[in-house]
Amino acid sequence: MHGAAFQFAEMEHVLNIDCSFLASSCKFCLTSRLLIQLQSMPSRPLRGVVLLLAAVLLTVDWSFAVPKATRTKLTSQVGVELGQQVSLSPGNFAGRSFGAKAQDKVPDEASARSTDAVSLALAAAGCAVAMRAASAASEESEAPAEEKSFMDKYGVAIYIGLWYLFNIGYNIYNKKALISYPFPWACAMWQMTFGWLIFCPLWILRVRKTPKLTVSQAVTLAPAALGHLATHVGAVVAFFAGAVSFGHIVKASEPVVSSFLNFAFLGEVMPWQVYASLLPIIGGVGIASASELSFNWLCFGAAMGSNLGSASRAVYSKKVMKGDIGENMDSSNTFSVLTIMATFMLIPISLAIEGPTAMVKGFKVALSAGGSHFMWQMILSGFYYYMYNEVAFQALGKLDPVSHAVCNTMKRVVIIITAIFVFRNPVTPLGILGSCVAIAGTLIYSLAKNKYSKK
Repeated sequence: MHGAAFQFAEMEHVLNIDCSFLASSCKFCLTSRLLIQLQSMPSRPLRGVVLLLAAVLLTVDWSFAVPKATRTKLTSQVGVELGQQVSLSPGNFAGRSFGAKAQDKVPDEASARSTDAVSLALAAAGCAVAMRAASAASEESEAPAEEKSFMDKYGVAIYIGLWYLFNIGYNIYNKKALISYPFPWACAMWQMTFGWLIFCPLWILRVRKTPKLTVSQAVTLAPAALGHLATHVGAVVAFFAGAVSFGHIVKASEPVVSSFLNFAFLGEVMPWQVYASLLPIIGGVGIASASELSFNWLCFGAAMGSNLGSASRAVYSKKVMKGDIGENMDSSNTFSVLTIMATFMLIPISLAIEGPTAMVKGFKVALSAGGSHFMWQMILSGFYYYMYNEVAFQALGKLDPVSHAVCNTMKRVVIIITAIFVFRNPVTPLGILGSCVAIAGTLIYSLAKNKYSKK
């Protein structure tokens, strides 16, 4: 079966069929379906007929022209055009007036179309590297005598692909929503609340088991929920105040914060090789920060606050959340429960900082300027935020530490490069060098920790 599949893959490569994306997808789906059916066919002649039919499907040219769809443009914009600097009425952030930041700009429709292919190509490249690592890990542990289902074979690769795509979508639409609606605390509150629209129906319809917690167990989870809140809000504020690419460069320094907290609260002392691997991260972030054209302390401080929240949540989980934290508390339900608790914590804080009157006024201005286009930015930012966290739990839970490190590093690289192309961020050569050093340092740290910290 596997040999036949390999032969037909080489046949397709040799023939080099040139057809449209839709036609290729149709052929791939039909051929894959036929090859899968081979497993249930006991007769060799029948298998030969099916293989012949698969060859025909692969060699026939199904390419066809698809007429270009006409596009309509928004006509109800109030001083706002895509590709221009957005300037809304000032809001109120931490007691200071502010307008929308222009470090990241949304390109016009023609430019956006040209960047779509680049963004998808970058995503595909990152996914390919990550999936290769996951595939190598799964092949080592594969039992030859055991028949595996489709999800057993390709589930990890599917989860990694969705994790990358949802993460890229969140970073793009989150920034676009922040440009149109410069209220980061309100946006963070909306994105957390949106998750309720997904996991609550799953619980009501019994698609997913409903978590059950006592009061004492909820109190135990409260500090982790606070760390979850700081992680998300810090990232949103950072992406509001500065460029998405720079925010992710600063967030790459999370291992430094995590190492410090592990030593301070858990007394964990790692080998010197692991601490030495932190130096490239510190140096790379320092170089990138010094050369960042849109550097501001709010972006840097908020990104570091996000790192502190994420590291604190991890440290607290190691120290406290080892026992019974409730019934049906798998990884997905744990994230959902933390989201619910963090939302209740966030509502009064965001209302106190930005004010309900300013939030409503800013929303009306953004809605009148962008209409349905703005609404889709808000909806997709909330949807992608929940989904990328959901699939990340599924993907990372199935990976070994080395594959995890490779996938996580490639994810950050793909997001940074995609953000630079989509939002046209100016980047200096020194900034590129610092970014590469910092991100490479995170990979080296993960590999060193996996190698030298094993007992």
